[in-house]
Amino acid sequence: MGAGAAALGRAALAAALVLLYYGFSIGITFYNKWLVKSFPFPLLATLLHLLLIFALSALARALARCRSGRPRATLSWADCLRRAAPAALSTSLDIGLSNWIQISSSLGVLCCDLENRVALVLVVLLIAGGLFMFTYKSTQFNTQGFVLVLCASFLGGVRWTLTQILMQKAELGLQNPIDIMFHLQPLMFLVLFPLFAVFEGLPLSISEKLFHFHELFLGGILAFGLGFSEFLLVSRTSSLTLSIAGIFKEICVLFLATHLLGDHLSLLNWLGFAVCLSGISLHVILKAINAKGEKALNLNEEASSDPDLELLLHHAERGEEEEEVETIQQH
Repeated sequence: MGAGAAALGRAALAAALVLLYYGFSIGITFYNKWLVKSFPFPLLATLLHLLLIFALSALARALARCRSGRPRATLSWADCLRRAAPAALSTSLDIGLSNWIQISSSLGVLCCDLENRVALVLVVLLIAGGLFMFTYKSTQFNTQGFVLVLCASFLGGVRWTLTQILMQKAELGLQNPIDIMFHLQPLMFLVLFPLFAVFEGLPLSISEKLFHFHELFLGGILAFGLGFSEFLLVSRTSSLTLSIAGIFKEICVLFLATHLLGDHLSLLNWLGFAVCLSGISLHVILKAINAKGEKALNLNEEASSDPDLELLLHHAERGEEEEEVETIQQH
């Protein structure tokens, strides 16, 4: 009864975190679609969002320090470059490319966590094939966009794998989403700024949109909420949970866009939706089976490492040996 209640509590917490993530993620998706029509500089928008996220994270850390009276975890620049730079590099490129092409990269996390299991390869194929059929003819094919999608997908997987590893290092003290956001934003800004200067610097300098920064404030708030919900979901569950939630979120976005924009879904699109859901369901089943197997293995290891049990077995073996010796002597 206690184990069932604990499992139900964990499931409820995960569901609440996923809904929080959905709210910010879907909101910023439609915001970006609106923004790109009036402000066609996605890298600049991303840079300004990073600055706003850093400022809000610093404010949240200051309020938390005043309330608790304890200092927050703070890494030196040397530690940031050595420990957090890989996660910041993959995160900044993933976000920058995703904003550039207006496509999420939720499949990458799943692809980077295959662990050489054939069943999970089947899961990826089902989800990828389902998404392809579901979005077939919804957009025109573009070679540059396709390459950017693949890069963003790969970087998304690397991003959340490295981020989860970084948050699990207890000696760094970055388990809190606010702390890791505070440390990653400056590095992410440094990575994206050269790309902005090369691809958008000159067009922006002669554009009338140069001083239309007020349109980006709402996006910064949504980006802060999205980052917080993503890091919170990863820290409380896993990167795989975020990947599956992200895939299902993309399907929800397509459904909403269909109803809002009046697009028509063909029979092939609906078939792709069914295939994608079957892949997600298969993954959930595999995770449940693996979790049960790992739990049983841990119980066996704990039992075998119990000193009282080892002592009892040792006494039993000695008793059997003594009985054998007495039997031999009697004969």
